Amino acid sequence: MTDDTDHTHHWDHEVDLLVLGSGAGGLGAAAVAAQEGLDVLVLEKTEWLGGTTAYSAGTAWIPGHRHQPDPAADTEAARGYLDTLIGDRAPRALRESYLAHGPEMLDYLENKLGVGFWHSATVVDYHPELPGYGIGRALEPRTFDGRRLGRSRFGRIRRPVPEFALFRGTLMVRRAEVNQLLTLFHGSPRGLAVALRLGVRWTRDRVLGWPRGTRLAMGNALVAHLYHQLLRRRGDVWFTAHTTELVTDDAGRVTGAVVSHRGRTVRVAARRGVVLAAGGFSASPELRATHLPRPTAQFTRAAEGATGDSITLARAVGGTLGDAGDDNALWFPSSVGRRRDGTTAVFPHIWDRAKPGIVAVDSAGRRFVDESVSYHRFVRAMYDAHKSAPTIPAWLVTDARTLTKYGLGMIHPHTPRFRLKRHLASGYLHTGRTLRDLAASIGVDADGLERTVADSNRAARTGVDEEFGKGTHPFGHQYGDPAHTPNVNLGPIEKGPFYALAVVPTPLATALGLRTDAEARVLDEQGSPVSGLYACGNDAGSMAASEYPGAGCQVGSGLTFGYLAARHAARARP
Repeated sequence: MTDDTDHTHHWDHEVDLLVLGSGAGGLGAAAVAAQEGLDVLVLEKTEWLGGTTAYSAGTAWIPGHRHQPDPAADTEAARGYLDTLIGDRAPRALRESYLAHGPEMLDYLENKLGVGFWHSATVVDYHPELPGYGIGRALEPRTFDGRRLGRSRFGRIRRPVPEFALFRGTLMVRRAEVNQLLTLFHGSPRGLAVALRLGVRWTRDRVLGWPRGTRLAMGNALVAHLYHQLLRRRGDVWFTAHTTELVTDDAGRVTGAVVSHRGRTVRVAARRGVVLAAGGFSASPELRATHLPRPTAQFTRAAEGATGDSITLARAVGGTLGDAGDDNALWFPSSVGRRRDGTTAVFPHIWDRAKPGIVAVDSAGRRFVDESVSYHRFVRAMYDAHKSAPTIPAWLVTDARTLTKYGLGMIHPHTPRFRLKRHLASGYLHTGRTLRDLAASIGVDADGLERTVADSNRAARTGVDEEFGKGTHPFGHQYGDPAHTPNVNLGPIEKGPFYALAVVPTPLATALGLRTDAEARVLDEQGSPVSGLYACGNDAGSMAASEYPGAGCQVGSGLTFGYLAARHAARARP
């Protein structure tokens, strides 16, 4: 911490608002502040814009938004839902602020910044067993034409996870388009039309020398659109800019930062304050080992810049961490493989577990969860089951027919068997002529696996999973196979060869962060705001503790509290 009383002789650069991090929270705060008339600078410590948001679906979970049939009733239902889910493990004021200002933030982005969303009207919250759960609280970012940024700035947008895009990560597709493209295997004219439309645009982009398709979707679209609106309002972004210190004045107000940028140390004044939005600490092996459950996750799908630096900076000027939760993170079960170029692929298993004909087992060959629950709940079940039998890794088990029809992990649907050889050779995928052969390959109890598959096959015939109730909740239904009967989530595993792949816990985000108030101001040990310091996204403690209410609560929270931070800073006296 450095004290600066005479600004005129110490600063190399001056702005109104300084933002650390360029994910949804950071860019959202920056764009709103610029719209409010502030001079804004975003510091991104990597070469790429967008943080973990750029890898994500970019979905925002906003109860009570104007597209819902009865917004007021939806907000009230969500209040009860969150109260039941979270209880007293996170300050009530945070979720009340989220509920009150989320729809307002969304309208501001659309009406004043032109950043729009589509209503995901059928998406179900992650705890449909709780009163107040909702359908349609999620919103998907509208696609964005990357050509609007120009070539150099377009090249700064962090590329999506290659496995979630086509042509080695160069053609982005929406989730709805994936489903339409899969109908190509059944000769669907609509699937062909979608493929032609996307293919023509992509081909034109590549012929004209763009490094990838310029039609951006999901998190890439949200990041690019916020970036575009920030630039239009004369905001700026510095890349490879690493903040080493926050500067305070004699009264303890945060007035700027010391930044390492392009080989020199730059002192940046922030007249209205500093917003911390650098993504939490999912990418820090040391902080994962300190704060997350054991066995400690060795991999993450979060961006590499999410190492907790900004949290450390805040604590040096009086900020404090919130209370530790159950596991301090939000989770994906991920398989870990090798790409053709030798890089490591961390593949989040979001949807495939819900398909009929797939079971998840522990080392004893036993199921431990309804495989169709949300990814966060699935990993929670892994950790819980691991206390009695090794369940990390867990194994997703299926047969040849199911693997061909639906795919699994990095293996796409309808992959020819000869193309599985690479995955088998690398150890990503295991196979066996019989279930006992497969059990030997993956180190799972053979008798247990045979019993589990026999039980699963009986459930597939009756449509009733007596052990875990798979296929009884609307959340699982949305990712099953609607054409499969009698249960969209239950199918037989009966025709060899049989296959399995390992999944391990990977944090997609951390929930433990800085204590903040309802306006995103960082709080000290006494619960008073640290003047001039804000936090949002995963740098702030989660409004939902370590719970995951629904698809997009991370992006929705980051945008909402980034919006609140920017509006507060705009009202603050310099």
